[in-house]
Amino acid sequence: MKSNTMLSVDRYRGPGPLRVALVGTYPPRQCGIATFTSDMVHALAGAAGPAHANWAAVGPQRGLAKVDVVALDREDRAFPAEVRFRLRTDRPGDYIAVADQLNRAAYDVVSLQHEYGIYGDNEGEHVLDFLGELDVPVVSTLHTVRAKPSERQRRILHTIGRTSARVVVLSQAAARLLPSVYGIDPAKVEVIPHGVPDLPFVDPETVKPLLGLTGRPTILSFGLLGPGKGFEFAIRAMSDVVAGVPAVCYVILGATHPDLLSREGEAYRSSLQALVAELGLGDHVRFVNSYVDLPTLGRWLQAADVFVTPYPGAEQVVSGTLAYALGTGKALVSTPYAYARELLADGRGRLVPFDDSAALGREISSLFLDHAARNAARRLAYQHGRQMTWPVVGAASRRLFQDVTLRPGVTIPAHIGAQVSARDRREATSPR
Repeated sequence: MKSNTMLSVDRYRGPGPLRVALVGTYPPRQCGIATFTSDMVHALAGAAGPAHANWAAVGPQRGLAKVDVVALDREDRAFPAEVRFRLRTDRPGDYIAVADQLNRAAYDVVSLQHEYGIYGDNEGEHVLDFLGELDVPVVSTLHTVRAKPSERQRRILHTIGRTSARVVVLSQAAARLLPSVYGIDPAKVEVIPHGVPDLPFVDPETVKPLLGLTGRPTILSFGLLGPGKGFEFAIRAMSDVVAGVPAVCYVILGATHPDLLSREGEAYRSSLQALVAELGLGDHVRFVNSYVDLPTLGRWLQAADVFVTPYPGAEQVVSGTLAYALGTGKALVSTPYAYARELLADGRGRLVPFDDSAALGREISSLFLDHAARNAARRLAYQHGRQMTWPVVGAASRRLFQDVTLRPGVTIPAHIGAQVSARDRREATSPR
């Protein structure tokens, strides 16, 4: 298994920008992978991203890579210009048809985002039809890697690993599972961290007035609301925090997950609000029912003193929300799921047991009461996050894509060829 730090040589692939077809859900669809895919488009292009004032002029079609998006969807949405293809996941014929279009379009590489729930059929098995039809080299990014998968889940990921030129995971915890649980060749596995916005390290007090939080010690959680996020656990912890920090405010930022909203409406949010009322915390818990854009999210992150992920599941191998908070330099408190144990190591955050609201309350309170400890934790988090900013992740991904696009007949200049390993030379000249 190789980490992104091993991808240090820009491989030669001839003139012109790298041509990438990026497959995933995409805004305006509201989900974590859609946000990830959008951020990756901008990172690959080497542009500043959608928050940049000149993004409309730069666009994802220019720069260090030319990126076209294959948007996974079931609805008739209006997508931005970078979406060149739409794959309707409930129509089996689309998987073959779109793969054929990509084959004819002469892309250098297809970057596939994988999560079981975003593809059609049982556990998203139709993704295998798509991969089986592609002639273009594929790099698959796995957003969910379970330690105890069902047999169908295990088989799907095993097949993705077998048919992909490389498999990217976002954490070392996920990388360790792929050979042992899924039988994926460890030589194919690359670890490239979840990207984070490159925001400045600021004093939260300077941003709080913009959000109506002046004078309020602020805790933040964000993400699409739904059962399994542990918000009940964090709300119960607030009773202990308020006792020591009377002005504290816990902000839960995020719209209800669209799938949950279509099935149950706002029943889950209402249950959380009822819990807040039952505990008498109405002045200390604030719900912001919005799916916010990146600049707005950045302001909420910068305004927060402490960030909490209270997830109840131990297996979670990635959390984009935790990564974003670390990259912004927050004091972090989390339950000890796999990704949190990895990301918050070496003093970058604090872990509390699952289902222990009292312990969560104590850790949050101690950070508010010890300014020196809170600021030290913030700086450690922010420093580590510089290795995970989207420009860094975009550069690592471009190098990986260049690596897999080497072909027989490509002439490698001597000054670059000298840096390419013997293994890379064998792969570059062997028939595919």
